[in-house]
Amino acid sequence: MSFLSKWIDKFQGKPVPDSKINKLDFRETYYNHVSLLKQHHSYKEAMELAVGGEFEVVGILERELLKQVGLPQEGYLIDVGCGSGRLASPLSQYLEGKYLGIDVVPELVNYAQNLVHRPDWKFQVAQGLSIPEVDHVADMVCFFSVFTHLLHEQSYVYLQEAKRVLKPDGKIVFSFLDFDVPSHWPIFLSTVENVNTDTPLNVFLSKNIIHVWATHLQLKIEGIQDADQPFIELPSPVVWSNGSRMEGCVPFGQSVCILSKE
Repeated sequence: MSFLSKWIDKFQGKPVPDSKINKLDFRETYYNHVSLLKQHHSYKEAMELAVGGEFEVVGILERELLKQVGLPQEGYLIDVGCGSGRLASPLSQYLEGKYLGIDVVPELVNYAQNLVHRPDWKFQVAQGLSIPEVDHVADMVCFFSVFTHLLHEQSYVYLQEAKRVLKPDGKIVFSFLDFDVPSHWPIFLSTVENVNTDTPLNVFLSKNIIHVWATHLQLKIEGIQDADQPFIELPSPVVWSNGSRMEGCVPFGQSVCILSKE
C-alpha cells in the first residue's frame, strides 16, 4: 500500500453512528469520534487512532518537515491541533525551546502531555478559534490535518491568529487536502457519498484559495508542496505498521503550504 493510499484510507472510515453529530461542529464530531474509538480499542490504540493512525511514522515525518523548513532547535513552536501528541512525542527529541500544543478534545491534550514528559512544554484545550498566546513570540505555528476539518472561514481565522503570535520572521506550516492532486479525488468522492450521513466533514483547498488568503493576510507563500511530491529528507528509514519501509526523500501524503510574514 502506498503512502498516499494510507491517507486515503484514513478518510474513508465508516460513518460515526451518532445521529446528533453536527458536521459543522468539529468539537462535537471529535468528542464522539474519540468516544467511539475507546469502545472498540485499547486506550493507547484509541488515542493514536484518534489522530489518524500510523502514530510514530507520521509524527516523524511532521518533525522532519518542520526542521527542514526552518524550525530552530531553540525556537518556539505552537502546534494547533496537537491531538494525542503524534508530533510532540518525536519533536521532544529535537526541540529544546518552547512548545505550546492545543486541541479541542481535553482527553487528547492530557494524553499528549503525559506522553511527552516535558514539564517546560505547555498543553492546553483550545477555546474557540484563538491561540492562547501574546503577540509576536512564536518562531513557527503548525496546523497538521486541521484545515482538513474546518470551514474555510474558520481556517482563515486561525491563520489570522497565527500571524498575530508569530515573530516578524516566523513561519506558518499547514497541511491540506488538495483539489490539484489527483490522488486526493477519491477522498472528495467519499465525502460526497456520505454528505447526508454523520461522517466527519472533509474540507478541500486549492492553490488559488491559498494565494487569495495570503494576499489579504499580507503573508508570503514560501512554498507549496504537492501531496505526492517527495520533499522530506528522512535521516533514517521509517517502517509502517504493515512492514513497508520509507527512506530517503519522501512525500507527506497531504499537500503542505509554508507561509511567512511579508
